[in-house]
Amino acid sequence: MLDFPHDMHTHSAYSDGVGGIGDNVAAAEVRGLKLIGISDHSHYLTGKAFNRYIREIRHWGEESEITVLAGIEANITSGGVDVAAGIAEKLDYVIASVHLWLNDPEEYIELVKAAILDESVDVIGHFGASFPYIGYPDEESLRELIELAEAEGKAFEISSRYRVPDMGFIRECIRRGVKLVFASDAHRPRDVGSVSWSERVFKKAGGKKEDLLFGELL
Repeated sequence: MLDFPHDMHTHSAYSDGVGGIGDNVAAAEVRGLKLIGISDHSHYLTGKAFNRYIREIRHWGEESEITVLAGIEANITSGGVDVAAGIAEKLDYVIASVHLWLNDPEEYIELVKAAILDESVDVIGHFGASFPYIGYPDEESLRELIELAEAEGKAFEISSRYRVPDMGFIRECIRRGVKLVFASDAHRPRDVGSVSWSERVFKKAGGKKEDLLFGELL
């Protein structure tokens, strides 16, 4: 059993996942989670689809004994974060992630900095997932990024799917008071709550409930 039973990054058939929101919530209940976030990709959720998405999340939140939060995973692009006007205020949180293929780790860092400065963003998703392929930024760049997140009150997810960020980054976030969340990045119900790696590295880094963005809901 998890000591901090939550999963803030899950997908459903509203974007590129398999299964409904209700299936994800049911899976979270079976795995003993106290909190699940539904975070489908923003570019699938336009117009009426977004309204249906919010209504369904709220419905399952009322039906379930666990807490169900409405989120999205937005894309960090060279033009900014693709969250349309008026969307964020209807959500409980927004994850922003780099999905572009880049060749320069410093370019990756600059994109994440821009997302941290975006008022609609709450959490940076799977930070560093590209580094094994594009190279690692220097320590100074990483330190400046964490300091910016501290100043702007932004969080980072600990992704069990990609096993990022690394221990040193997580430990520095905790030291500086930058909040964290666990994330399976599940695209099918059976993977919801698969955050054992997230919890393990978080605890090794000295993390406690107060270091989690939604710790008060656990």
